Amino acid sequence: MTRNQHGLRKVASTADLYSDPSPPPRQANLSRAFTTVQRPRLNPFIHSQIAQQAPSVRHSIAAPFDNLIDFDDDFGQPHRQQRSPTPPPVPPKVKIAPAPEIPTFAPRKEERPPREVKRDGPEKYTKPFCDFLTENPTVFHTVDAVGKDLEKNGYKKLSERDSWDLKRGGKYYVERNGSSLVAFAIGEGYEAGNGASIMAGHIDALTAKLKPIPKLRTKAGYVQLGVAPYAGALNNTWWDRDLGVGGRVLIREGGKIVTKLVKLDWPIARIPTLAPHFGAAAQGPFNKETQMVPIIGLDNSDMSGSEGENWKPSLLGGEGAFTATQPPRLVRAISKELNVTDYSSIVNWELELFDYQPATIGGLEKEFIFAGRIDDKLCSWAAIQALINSTSTFSRTHSASSQIKIVALFDDEEIGSLLRQGARGNFLPTIVERIVDSFASKSVSSLINRTYANSFLVSSDVCHAVNPNFLGSYLENHAPRLNIGPAVTFDSSGHMTTDSVSAAILTRCTESTGSKLQVFQIRNDSRGGGTVGPMLSAHMGVRSIDCGIPQLSMHSIRATTGSLDPGLGVIAFQGFLENFETVDAEFKP
Repeated sequence: MTRNQHGLRKVASTADLYSDPSPPPRQANLSRAFTTVQRPRLNPFIHSQIAQQAPSVRHSIAAPFDNLIDFDDDFGQPHRQQRSPTPPPVPPKVKIAPAPEIPTFAPRKEERPPREVKRDGPEKYTKPFCDFLTENPTVFHTVDAVGKDLEKNGYKKLSERDSWDLKRGGKYYVERNGSSLVAFAIGEGYEAGNGASIMAGHIDALTAKLKPIPKLRTKAGYVQLGVAPYAGALNNTWWDRDLGVGGRVLIREGGKIVTKLVKLDWPIARIPTLAPHFGAAAQGPFNKETQMVPIIGLDNSDMSGSEGENWKPSLLGGEGAFTATQPPRLVRAISKELNVTDYSSIVNWELELFDYQPATIGGLEKEFIFAGRIDDKLCSWAAIQALINSTSTFSRTHSASSQIKIVALFDDEEIGSLLRQGARGNFLPTIVERIVDSFASKSVSSLINRTYANSFLVSSDVCHAVNPNFLGSYLENHAPRLNIGPAVTFDSSGHMTTDSVSAAILTRCTESTGSKLQVFQIRNDSRGGGTVGPMLSAHMGVRSIDCGIPQLSMHSIRATTGSLDPGLGVIAFQGFLENFETVDAEFKP
């Protein structure tokens, strides 16, 4: 049905549509009883026929007051006033109380509702995520970049070694070892013992780390670098890749030891394959200690002298200096990058190899992201962006929140999380305890237990996207697709924390965002992986769920995810951080 235009309402009415057709317009006038206007007397000889006609009827809803407007008055006849046989009753006199004095009020302050910000679409996050991957190849670069992003959005850096002065409405972050980070925002209405909405992921990735003394003898004119695999690195995907080097360097400056980050802006290493023409030797299996050693340069000086001349101890930095144990060419390159002129000022370093090729958007319609280190920087980056969005000045929930919002990014997940910067350490629990302690007025231990009981953890690590070439390896109806949304991961053996309650809570939290949560579970005849969820949930006693963004080629040096998946993760995770407090009330017994 077409909606009527506003203009029609002024022209047509129900009375007009359902009344008889109007007669031709005639000149109307008020009767003599109400006006002194006169009109010419009609000639009875000329207008005799008209006078014999029945009086015309006036078309009006406001009949029957025939003495107000007429067309055929008996002109000249004295107006006869109609009198009622009985006079109308006189209404009784009512005593009217004087009107009360109108009070005056102070001018009312108009309260403006919080500004609703239109949520950005997932495509907004594609390029920023690709840039993040390319510019931050090591775990140290990642923590540094996240910290700068947080500070730009109003977060203050704290040190575990100092006392803290926390405020309601404050936003803070803490680093540990330069490779783990916890960021948190305290609601304006927070009270000690209230819960926390927590997200946790990891930012370490498979890599090859330089050995303490990586300098090796030159073989057949090749300068090589001694490296050790971190987790499952140096697998078959590492052959014939352009490898860069980067990490952190400790430098003595003015009586202090400072940390500087470094990454060379060109690939310096490569692990060459053996051509298939050599038969069985080229098929593997391969020894990672002797057959997967990167080459970093050429030195054919042995062809013009004795065999031992190319194995002379380096004196860069002087005898006993750290740099004297490192490959000279590498020392020079790192020093030049950091503008270090005194090699002896380099106290130590932690360097690693990484895939140098930048993250790229691909596919016929740019549906994919091809990149290294997607696991698990994908979920970690999305969680940080969700935290920043949910605690911005334009957020509709931050100012009214009575809880804590936390995002924890851990190191060492790929090797079991056993170190102090890993999820099995006390990093996250001590942060929560110090927050509670800052606002507590009684026993902290009982309030901490209440906090954990009122909290919820989303363990967010990447999960397996369905591979069209290996559909038989996936469980039917449990095969997540790219560019659809995060997937909730189940595991009957307890390698994941998801249960019916946690799945229902997260679903409710993300409903308002329009996010679609997929489902993943490994087949019974396959081996599943693990995340930080079980260890954190068991240690703190918080309810928990495992939910991650799908990717292809997990643990490959170069993997694939959907170009919309980073943004879909941000939107879903932001829904959790903003809505958990309200949703949790529905589940409270």
